[in-house]
Amino acid sequence: MAKIAIAGMNGFVGSYLEEYFKQQNIEVVAIDREVLSDYFLLKRIVSKADVVINLAGEPILKRWSSKHKRRMYQSRIETTKVLADAINASDKDQLFISTSAIGIYENDIMCDEEDYIYGQTFLTHMCKDWEKEALKVHKRVAIFRLGVVLGEGGALQKILPSFRLGIGGKVGDGTQPFSYIHIEDLARAYLYVISHYDVQGVFNLTTPMPVNNQIFTNTLATKLETKAVLPVPMFTLKTVLGEGAQVLSNGQKVYPKRLVDAGFNFKYQDLETVLEDLV
Repeated sequence: MAKIAIAGMNGFVGSYLEEYFKQQNIEVVAIDREVLSDYFLLKRIVSKADVVINLAGEPILKRWSSKHKRRMYQSRIETTKVLADAINASDKDQLFISTSAIGIYENDIMCDEEDYIYGQTFLTHMCKDWEKEALKVHKRVAIFRLGVVLGEGGALQKILPSFRLGIGGKVGDGTQPFSYIHIEDLARAYLYVISHYDVQGVFNLTTPMPVNNQIFTNTLATKLETKAVLPVPMFTLKTVLGEGAQVLSNGQKVYPKRLVDAGFNFKYQDLETVLEDLV
């Protein structure tokens, strides 16, 4: 069975993947910041792994000062560079799974991996450079463009308390697309690509049934048997997050064509099923 090395394993997605892989009797090793800063140690760890997964990066949902934007960008690009160098230096036949985000796409139009328009935002620029570094690996590469990952943590954990109190609500006018994935399906997709050796390239990690923010808000409130009556005004978001408010005010409508075409079956296809399991 494969040995997997993960950079960024302390985060919401990384910690879930660690437990998920261990349940499949797969050996998992962490690539922490100390390892990333010691190239010889990094090469030693990478050379023993069958799969290297990169999830490292500064949080996006914060106020975007110029300093934080630099840290978001550099943490992703520089980490990917050193990982790519270490993988290329290894004699082992390996798979590199790099992370990206659906923020690479234009807002409000349906995009898949083959029929799309890139956006014009800072996120688009960062994701394109991020993916460019990953593709410098001269071995099998998969790039996962993540939508909103829903699970017991992450974004859902942040908003559940207000919704349980009946003071949750849509963001802005609620019309922005909302593309999401259950964290279990995300982990299953990782394992699917790892175990299918002919599968590589770019994959959207979202369910096949995107909604908009208003539908997400109403569905979550219904599952919690409460009301969603207090919308979050855009001026409030911009006051708190600055330019980073675009993460919540914008949205991408995304279809996972290449996963579906590769034969992957989602356990949680739609928002009702996802929230029924999590809430």
